[in-house]
Amino acid sequence: MTENPTDRLAQEFTTLRDILRYAVSRFSEAGLSYGHGTVNALDEAVFLILESLHLPIGDVNPFADARLTLPERRMLLARIAERIATRKPAPYLLRRAYIGAEAFYVDERVIIPRSFIGELLLSGTIAGEASSLIPDSAGISSVLDLCTGSGCLAILAAQRFSQAAIHAADLSKDALEVARINIAARGLESRINLFRGDLYGPLGDSRYDLILSNPPYVDAAAMAALPPEHRHEPAMALAGGVDGLDIIRRILSGAPLHLTASGMLVCEIGRGRETLEREYPHLPFLWLETEHSEGEVFCLAAEDLR
Repeated sequence: MTENPTDRLAQEFTTLRDILRYAVSRFSEAGLSYGHGTVNALDEAVFLILESLHLPIGDVNPFADARLTLPERRMLLARIAERIATRKPAPYLLRRAYIGAEAFYVDERVIIPRSFIGELLLSGTIAGEASSLIPDSAGISSVLDLCTGSGCLAILAAQRFSQAAIHAADLSKDALEVARINIAARGLESRINLFRGDLYGPLGDSRYDLILSNPPYVDAAAMAALPPEHRHEPAMALAGGVDGLDIIRRILSGAPLHLTASGMLVCEIGRGRETLEREYPHLPFLWLETEHSEGEVFCLAAEDLR
């Protein structure tokens, strides 16, 4: 009987370091693409291995020389092979993605969370012209998360603004099912209300102190050039029209009708800053910087949008 190559490798390898080295070599050889929480083969391999073993993902070093059981080795080798064969991002294989240290359930019904707004909500501070993302939390009694997807921003907002009512809307029925999983996992069903519909459509005349949105903003040329990993994500969660700003224009247009007098809109737009500023020269966009971005999230006060 011919020996299965995976079984042979599982017998040869003993430590986590052995599997990690193998994974990095195979990922690099296969020319995989990243960008769903990792940026290179090493980061992807570390995440895949540590998360699969239910170990803290922040630092591989404490576990690098740990001996793995034979079932663990077989499981990891199978997942490494699946990552290469399917080109699915690791979070889809593991059903888990992170914003900072906050973990969320994900599957292919939703885009994998990777929001700069999430970074801002977690840190509570921004660089540049302002000292904080939004007014003091005591002044926020209502928050809307447009295009909520997995519900991650709505959840982070509920955690930060403990007294606020949170509404979250999405056009996708499938995405809202995933959002419900994440909300229920945190016992936030009474704090976060989900709405299905097109942007502000299902919200009636509700107004909010804070509107957050990480909408689809990938332009047509970039959509046509997406690597296989990104093609596993729902196209409707990525595609933003010819220049990527179709949905953002609609968010701006509707915001005045759904912000309180002192409300604020915070929106992520990708690389469309130059086009947006040229098209809306009268709007005083405040660009919020994060550790990993510059000029990709804007903030506007309600009074600026009138």
